[in-house]
Amino acid sequence: MASIYDINTPAFVIDLDKLKTNLCLLKSIKEETKAKILLAQKAYSCFYTYPLIAKYLDGTTASGIYEARLGYEEFKKEVHIFSPAYKAKDMEEIVKIAKHIVFNSFSQLTLYARLAKENNCEIALRINPECSTQTEHEIYDPCSSGSRLGVRIAEFEKALESKEGRELYSMLDGLHFHTLCEQNSDDLHTTLQAVEQKFGKYLPDMRWLNFGGGHHITRKDYDVELLKKCIAKMRDKYNLSIYLEPGEAVVLNAGYLVATVIDVVEADIPVAILDTSAACHMPDVIEMPYRPPLKDSSLPHEKEYTYRLAGPTCLAGDVIGEYSFDKALKVGDRLILEDMALYTMVKTNTFNGMPLPDITVMEKGECSLIKSFSYDDFKMRLS
Repeated sequence: MASIYDINTPAFVIDLDKLKTNLCLLKSIKEETKAKILLAQKAYSCFYTYPLIAKYLDGTTASGIYEARLGYEEFKKEVHIFSPAYKAKDMEEIVKIAKHIVFNSFSQLTLYARLAKENNCEIALRINPECSTQTEHEIYDPCSSGSRLGVRIAEFEKALESKEGRELYSMLDGLHFHTLCEQNSDDLHTTLQAVEQKFGKYLPDMRWLNFGGGHHITRKDYDVELLKKCIAKMRDKYNLSIYLEPGEAVVLNAGYLVATVIDVVEADIPVAILDTSAACHMPDVIEMPYRPPLKDSSLPHEKEYTYRLAGPTCLAGDVIGEYSFDKALKVGDRLILEDMALYTMVKTNTFNGMPLPDITVMEKGECSLIKSFSYDDFKMRLS
């Protein structure tokens, strides 16, 4: 056992106490609304914690065959899957492990709906309500112009003009939409209005409706009561079972990335080079982009000493952000980046031969190593 300041770095640390706090809130929503809540593995797939999460949630959702297998093997509850398109060889395995399969088009339904039904799978179609509720990051907006995600109402109704389309429609158990990203329930409310306007007349034919992910339920300012009202309305009005599939909300603020300062260089601004990398260990910092929270720091120039934090790779843009501190940074100092459980471990890479961070769990302040990586993990991905 060790404290967070004593472990080897870089290391991801999963705070089990904070994880349980999030799970308790999600469970209370489940119990009150009768909705089912799934872990979206695309955000968080640390299966060491699956037995804990499974005590609170109903299952997992996957974006591909490997995530589906992981949920099936390690979570051992409901397995849902969505992909914009499936390969035939993957579908042969998917129908054996994922009993809820969401398709992205009528052409994919044509290929696989009957196979799914023969294997007692429930099937759904992803719809696009064409209702954008986010303006900052178009890359994360499934309703943006040209989006390949979900069937628009014009395509939906055109498909129903044919006999085959009507037969496929009759096989559907549910509809699925996913339009949110780190958003509050007011945006869900707006989205549901669009869903009802465009697809409302088809909902009575369904058994369930999946609200997708992107619900920031465990954020302090999230309007939980409005979420409950949204669930209750769609459940009661259309006699539907409701699913939600949050990823971030499950582990929000329940993880850290611990790093060590390995050099400080002078540039236009002092730069502290860490043993962790934005490009390799938290690529959303560059892709989104965003500035991750950092324990005991402030915005630039709010405190006496301001630094740019950067990684050790050759990428000039491998920059984590600019922060200020009460004391000057020196080689060997430990820094704790916060809210690092989501979209980090699932996105790490070994560019420049960077070692992957250890994975550690922490409970009541005591840390335990659960996974470390070596040169072989780098080499075995190559040939």
